[in-house]
Amino acid sequence: MTQMMRVATAVDAHAFSTQPHRKLFLACLEWPDEQGLEGHSDADVIAHAAADALLIASGIGELGTVFGVDRPEWAGASGSALLGESVRLVHQEGWEINNISVQLLGQKPRFAPRKAEAEAAMSGVVGAPVSVAASTTDHLGFIGRKEGLAAIATALLIRN
Repeated sequence: MTQMMRVATAVDAHAFSTQPHRKLFLACLEWPDEQGLEGHSDADVIAHAAADALLIASGIGELGTVFGVDRPEWAGASGSALLGESVRLVHQEGWEINNISVQLLGQKPRFAPRKAEAEAAMSGVVGAPVSVAASTTDHLGFIGRKEGLAAIATALLIRN
């Protein structure tokens, strides 16, 4: 039996919102007392990057074409909803998810204390292992100036 694999990498970035009461969502979790990100949905850069990598690897498309601003039914959607629907679409195309790895880039919030919780939440939605790590940019660029966050995700899909 031959096994077919596909891998894709995706990036998502969002600016911190100027709206004082916008909530921050990262890795399918709410981060209380942190400034939220601006976006069409909840702007969960970790979930969005993971969903985008899945869609690209499967050949379905990209996050912006599948859930774009021209799709009002996805306005305000949670990262977990977008990720869950991406998982459903990937499975519908005959792919299984082997794993996803995501790197968050940001000066804040401090990610390490919630790392295990974030990985459990993401893995629960995906139904496969999801690892999440975080790094700073040593104060370089928009991320270093604390103007926003970015995430880079890689997904590995398998079809038997």
